Amino acid sequence: MNKDTLAAPINPARRDFLKTTAAGAAAAAASSFVELASTGKEASAFAYEPYYTDDQLTTMVTSCAHNCGSRHMLVAHKKGDVIVRLSSDDGRYQAGGAFGFETEAVPQLRACLRGRSYRARLYSAERLLYPMVRVGERGEGRFKRVSWDEALDRIAKKMIELKDTYGPTAILDQSYAGASYGVLHKSDQIEGLLARFLGMFGCRTSSWSVPSYQGTTFSSRTTFGTIEDGNEDDAFAHSKLIIMWGWNPAYTFHGGNTFHYMRLAKQRGCKFVVVDPQYTDSASAYDAWWIPIRPNTDAAMLAAMAHYIFVNELQDQAFINRFCLGVDAGTMPDWARGHENFKDYILGTYDGQPKTPEWAAEICGVAADDIRKLADMYARTKPAALKASWSPGRNAYGEQYNRMAAALQAMTGNIGILGGCAEGVGKGWHAEAVAYPYDEYANVWSASIKSDRWAHCVLNYPDVRREEIGLWPRADQFDGVIPNIKAIWWHGSDWFNQLTNINKEIEAIRKLELVVCADSTITPSGLWADILLPVATHFERHDVALPWYKGHYYIHRPKVIAPLGESKSDFQIFTELAYRLEALDPARLSGFGKRYNPKADRSYFENDDPVDEAYLVDWWHRVQSHQGVTMSWEEFKQRGVYKFEFAQPHVAFRDQIEKGVPFNTPSGRIEIFSTTLAQVSDWTKTQYGYPIPAIPKWIEPFEWLGDTGKAAKHPFHLISPHPRWRTHSIFNNIPWLRETYQQEVTIAARDAERLGIRTGDVVEVWNERGKVVVPAYVTERCMPGVLVLHEGAWMDLDDKGVDRAGNPDFLTDDQPSPAGAFAYNTVLADVKKTTLEHRPGWDSLATARSIVFRRDY
Repeated sequence: MNKDTLAAPINPARRDFLKTTAAGAAAAAASSFVELASTGKEASAFAYEPYYTDDQLTTMVTSCAHNCGSRHMLVAHKKGDVIVRLSSDDGRYQAGGAFGFETEAVPQLRACLRGRSYRARLYSAERLLYPMVRVGERGEGRFKRVSWDEALDRIAKKMIELKDTYGPTAILDQSYAGASYGVLHKSDQIEGLLARFLGMFGCRTSSWSVPSYQGTTFSSRTTFGTIEDGNEDDAFAHSKLIIMWGWNPAYTFHGGNTFHYMRLAKQRGCKFVVVDPQYTDSASAYDAWWIPIRPNTDAAMLAAMAHYIFVNELQDQAFINRFCLGVDAGTMPDWARGHENFKDYILGTYDGQPKTPEWAAEICGVAADDIRKLADMYARTKPAALKASWSPGRNAYGEQYNRMAAALQAMTGNIGILGGCAEGVGKGWHAEAVAYPYDEYANVWSASIKSDRWAHCVLNYPDVRREEIGLWPRADQFDGVIPNIKAIWWHGSDWFNQLTNINKEIEAIRKLELVVCADSTITPSGLWADILLPVATHFERHDVALPWYKGHYYIHRPKVIAPLGESKSDFQIFTELAYRLEALDPARLSGFGKRYNPKADRSYFENDDPVDEAYLVDWWHRVQSHQGVTMSWEEFKQRGVYKFEFAQPHVAFRDQIEKGVPFNTPSGRIEIFSTTLAQVSDWTKTQYGYPIPAIPKWIEPFEWLGDTGKAAKHPFHLISPHPRWRTHSIFNNIPWLRETYQQEVTIAARDAERLGIRTGDVVEVWNERGKVVVPAYVTERCMPGVLVLHEGAWMDLDDKGVDRAGNPDFLTDDQPSPAGAFAYNTVLADVKKTTLEHRPGWDSLATARSIVFRRDY
């Protein structure tokens, strides 16, 4: 800045005005300004920190890391060892790309508002920076800082004691994809680092069910033989009709570029329908026909659509005859000719109740004429995508909704064609997922139970029947043996905050002898731990990002900054623990450390860089071999991203329909009649525990508005969809996002008027399982009789056990649902205005909650 620049008038009129009207302090300020200008001195202080330009910063490509359904590119701009801002894909990083480059086949991988707020999460007040141990009562949230040696020694000694005292099921593995997810540093039920660590140690109770879509998983595997039943999202651009059944892609990303391709479909004349208790932002964006439906009744409406299609002979009979099993009598296997087939169930041949639109209207609250109209649209429009999303499957008997949707997809011939849709789980292109070794991947499913039944198991042990907890069958002497759970290990998961019936979990956790939480953030689950281990974030370790749900790309994740505080990667933590356990029990655990991490020695705890790179290089060689990638590892590191370009959109089951490749089911066909389910002789010996019909059926849930007795006591059906501003509970503590959206319960205007509730009023929502306090949002965009409370809010309990933050899982039930579906949306509740205290979140307190973790108790 030079003298002439400072002296030149910027706005002469403004300066003249100041000269004639200012006095006192203003005159003094002007005098100082003139003196500064006349001497040529530069200003030495600013009222704000200067905003660095890109040429002053180091730029590094990385990605998001949470399990939101996409994982897209982030570009970290750092000064020294501090990330000062984040941007996203702009087209220039891929091979042959330039600024702004994007095609329909190769889209940019732009991060959403959650990903762009990652810097606030990285440097949040709730960041866990040091090992800590509990000094107060469990759940009280009082901890003191300890060394890594003390923390790991305590854990190792207790692990040996638990295994020796209670046997090989004493430690419950509750890892998931919250904080650690890459090809090397992975928290996951099946492929995760904790799973392998506890399995090799020989003491692990696992969880076999996925809360988001377990009923859907059952449906896809039963019907198609795989969960990879999804098209890549560019296929949506070729649809002529898209039915968003319980799906709000404006909030929940299933591939990240979903909205882009659906917008292309809209521009090309596609029609949109939304079947949902809410008029969502997606319905608004696509000017969709909104069909409000009572929660948990989706299978009944789909059955009525099938009835209309059958009686009007609108089904694709040629497709049915060639590719399907059990749609009608003619497609039943010879050995099952006397069994119930789908068409006869729909027509009422067996039970005397035709599943007509009028029958369904009484159940689901949708007019019979609207059911007929939608069925006619779907049957006559080709190609049409019935996107049966996960949310309606998160209820009692949720698998029946997805199986019913699959039956309609099949009977209309919309499977395996461009613009159609077979999606249940909807996973598309398959990524190479794991970089670390499988040489002793032992005990993975040993003593595996349904995730949200652990509290029931702990509270009732040993008087527990295997079907009560979804005990996985085994072919050895431990089959049917109830796990004696005495410890929980949370790894990259906030499951204590996220599983059903939290009050039951609170009762159970008080009975445990050890609770460990390994995470990068102090979460509500961490408050209930005995030992907290600080895990380095994905900005602080070397890895590669995978597309989670859809997307055909890999993103390099360098170590952008050094780990904050004393954070270590999860792989470092488990490797060091393996060596310590080996030292404590050399006879049984000889070589444990080296076997767990073959490329490392014990120095890995202090320096992971060369080892991590070696694993990733080997993984990249597999990618080159298996997937035809020609880019070298060094070029991949330099560019930061590799995007696969397909000759045509990826369509699930295209080869089955076009080339006659068998489906991966026992019959090689789309099994609307499940040959596996039809031949189960003893349901108690399966992980499901209870009978599941061989064909899709409407089954009345254990809690819904049609149950007049229960609805008289609790007259609202509560649903808890995913919010736009969080990924489950991740990002709940980010002020930027909380300033934009708040946790609130949505209520229909008609119901609110009757109860005297206005927008902004604090209300309590309750049932026999718990009570939460939250502000109300009154709207016409919600079906009467329905409450909407988004999942994932960080619980905040008062001294009476009331959650002041509005976490709906104080109201949900952990009752078993056949096929493993989580009943998050099977909830009856009541609502009223209240004087109870509402606490909107930890970040809104005058002092950050994390201060309690900095004290020396």
